[in-house]
Amino acid sequence: MHCSLRMSLWHLEGQQRVFGSYKGRVFLEQAGPGDASVIIQNVTLEDYGRFECEVTNDMEDDTGFVNLDLEGVVFPYYPREGRYKLNYHEGEDACKQQDAILASHSQLHKAWLEGLDWCNAGWLEDGSVQYPISHPRDQCGRKDTPAGVRNYGYRHKEDERYDAFCFTSKLNGKVYFLKRFKKVNYAEAVKACIRDGSAVAKVGQLYAAWKFQLLDRCEAGWLEDGSIRYPIVNPRSRCGGSQPGVRHLGFPDKKFRLYGVYCFRRNEDETAGGTETTKSPTNSMTRRKSSRSIPVNASSVI
Repeated sequence: MHCSLRMSLWHLEGQQRVFGSYKGRVFLEQAGPGDASVIIQNVTLEDYGRFECEVTNDMEDDTGFVNLDLEGVVFPYYPREGRYKLNYHEGEDACKQQDAILASHSQLHKAWLEGLDWCNAGWLEDGSVQYPISHPRDQCGRKDTPAGVRNYGYRHKEDERYDAFCFTSKLNGKVYFLKRFKKVNYAEAVKACIRDGSAVAKVGQLYAAWKFQLLDRCEAGWLEDGSIRYPIVNPRSRCGGSQPGVRHLGFPDKKFRLYGVYCFRRNEDETAGGTETTKSPTNSMTRRKSSRSIPVNASSVI
């Protein structure tokens, strides 16, 4: 029997070869004769998407499709330079620098269903530019238009500039507010986290901690990109409004403005996904589509 999982694994009569970033993470389960289940360990953000497995047995062949979804959170992002400053490639890089990837339309749509409302258009991974509106208003495409995800269509990736919608998933570590007796500037914040055995947290890491670790702190702090933010799970007076979310206070002067700091400490001996495993039926390969949602760093069987 010959099984090839596109872009990752090739198997022929007991011999296997794994390619690229999948080396050491992808292999056949081989639970019994004819079992073509493929296991992906330590799932990363880059593994999100559609997988195709072609199974060939003598003169017969079949193909199966699996959409690998990730549990995660979508967040809008723009750099210190301001809004509408990123072309597609810069938006892609900006998300990666914040421990995230460009979000897909389905991820943005799900975030909108969960209440995301943002009045600035941003790049998605397919090259389209969209933005989610839960509360229509005149400043965001007219008040009399229905709520939904507004779509500018596919834009020129080099010349046109927008914000970005990023997607991140569970952390392989912990974000925490570093308790100090005094507030610090950015350079001092970096040193403080290092002395504590950590690094200044990235924006995607803070969003993941807010979403999955329920981090709730009504104190503004430095992040790695030089922005000031704080996560609120339980809204209350004097903590930035009536809705949960990650509050953003902008990009202040790194040298003269003083705040707290959010640090990130990576797990050394365990993964954020723990032992959680997602498995889709593979007793017989048929032409089908299925979708699974799992945390980053878990194992998936497809």
